[in-house]
Amino acid sequence: MRKIAIDVMGADHGVEPIVLGVVEALKHREFQALIVGDEAKISPLLPNELVNRVQIVHCLDYVKMEESATNASKRKETSIFVATELVREGKADALVSPGHSGATMSLATLKLGRIKGVSRPAICTTMPTINGNPSMILDAGANTDCKPEYLVDFAIMGYEYAKSVMGYANPRVGLLSNGEEDTKGNELTKATFPLLKEFEFFQGNVEGRDIFNGNVDVVVCDGFSGNLVLKASEGVASAISQILKQEIKKYPIRTLGAMLMKGAFKNLKKKIDHSEYGGAPLLGVKNVVIISHGSSNARAIECAVYQALHALDSDICAKLEKVFESR
Repeated sequence: MRKIAIDVMGADHGVEPIVLGVVEALKHREFQALIVGDEAKISPLLPNELVNRVQIVHCLDYVKMEESATNASKRKETSIFVATELVREGKADALVSPGHSGATMSLATLKLGRIKGVSRPAICTTMPTINGNPSMILDAGANTDCKPEYLVDFAIMGYEYAKSVMGYANPRVGLLSNGEEDTKGNELTKATFPLLKEFEFFQGNVEGRDIFNGNVDVVVCDGFSGNLVLKASEGVASAISQILKQEIKKYPIRTLGAMLMKGAFKNLKKKIDHSEYGGAPLLGVKNVVIISHGSSNARAIECAVYQALHALDSDICAKLEKVFESR
């Protein structure tokens, strides 16, 4: 049975939503949960019928959001350090954490190690598209300053993840730029473009709108740009939802129309809600690591666990090792 280590400390809303998300996942999938955190807070949230599939690894300390990630490797009593060690020692197959993302990335790279040939691990996040198949952005925040060869590695990892985990038969990869023309972009994208042209999956430069219109499946960029796109998209989705609610409430006839379109609104919310995507895999390390949003609710954690299990089932880490070994 698969074993997933879940760090439940350090998230924005405390232990409860994280544990409840794990409980929901346990109800629907077969796996063993190793929950790392405060046992006094975790135990009351576990149903009696599931306790035999849960191991609580008691831990009180955690890396706070305002702390520097560089100190994470020195504090061996923190929940993320303990959870990462469980994976490194083979006691868990994958790691899920909604805590300090910088600490998670740092420890995963240092303790689990990079796949040989990968220049830098990258965060791969999914985004909704109009055709229903999510697109992926990487890097979404792990590497703010990049070299062209990093982006080439991101493209290869994104392509393999889209094919092996997402199930896309022939993933299309684009390079994020300020225009579709080959000559567009900054120094980084201009230097990366000719390197990516050697790959059959490369579709050329793409613009921000292509992330959502389904023109490509994978969008490659540096972590600074990717994180800006991610945060801006979350803000737009939230703003549109609030504006729509305000407009509907202005007139009774609109409320009636909204009731008739309840199913459509529900589907829209599901498509743009980051909770439905669970978290972002950290690609390029030797084990499956899912980094969830600090504000994750129970549904987000449930989906993050599914994502970890799906990545394990697809054997993505071994496939990436094989790809980079042959380069």
